[in-house]
Amino acid sequence: GRRPSNPAWCSPVDGNYCLTCGSDKTLKLWNPLRGTLLRTYSGHGYEVLDAAGSFDNSSLCSGGGDKAVVLWDVASGQVVRKFRGHAGKVNTVQFNEEATVILSGSIDSTIRCWDCRSRKPEPIQTLDEARDGISSVKVSDHEVLAGSVDGRVRRYDLRMGQLFSDYVGSPITCICFSRDGQCTLVSSLDSTLRLLDKDTGELLGEYTGHKNKEYKLDCCLSERDTHVVSCSEDGKVFFWDLVEGALALALPVGPGVVQSLAYHPMEPCLLTAMGGSIQCWREETYEAEGAPG
Repeated sequence: GRRPSNPAWCSPVDGNYCLTCGSDKTLKLWNPLRGTLLRTYSGHGYEVLDAAGSFDNSSLCSGGGDKAVVLWDVASGQVVRKFRGHAGKVNTVQFNEEATVILSGSIDSTIRCWDCRSRKPEPIQTLDEARDGISSVKVSDHEVLAGSVDGRVRRYDLRMGQLFSDYVGSPITCICFSRDGQCTLVSSLDSTLRLLDKDTGELLGEYTGHKNKEYKLDCCLSERDTHVVSCSEDGKVFFWDLVEGALALALPVGPGVVQSLAYHPMEPCLLTAMGGSIQCWREETYEAEGAPG
């Protein structure tokens, strides 16, 4: 899936901060509830396509159109390491749980694992089973979940040393674990989200009504796994009841593509990104609060 011209990815580093990145080659750290910019991180040579924070909020990682994966120190704003090796732009980055390894997924069809503490330039591991670009990567304490444009969800069980693969058929734009770790949520370019049993691959639910034919859009589960949430190309965010599959809410955000969203880890609070701005929503009324422009 393509990215809109001015992507702004947001991820809750914790409940008090959010991280955005985009076509201005920078990352920005915000207090989303106050709409205040805390710090700007400059060091990429091209647009930044994804960024993530470490569990202790001391580090950030990012990847983008310059094919580089960058490790940042949050407090100083400095580049700690710049990892090169991907043959194409980096779509997705994640830390492992201890923030000792960065995993990066690229349009070059590989996931590369970079040791944050090593001085060696090459990755410690390369996962190259995908037959097309990697669009989305998520990490648990012992698993790597990957979605690819080849239409497959791959789950690497690091404890067992095994690879499990489920075929969705349509190019995958986003994947994530459910909060309880039992399921995987998969969005793809047939404008459908699918909930799969993580262990068996059984299809547990399908969610439709939104539009996703062209762009790489986010999806997630609400903070208690009660609702499936997705961006849409028609300017809305869609909420479905996870068990029933029924559409619960189509939240109008604006007149463009809603390209990114992030759910607060503990509270019913949602961040959305459209164009070059971030919106912050509270569940009670889902009215936008002040947010950076």
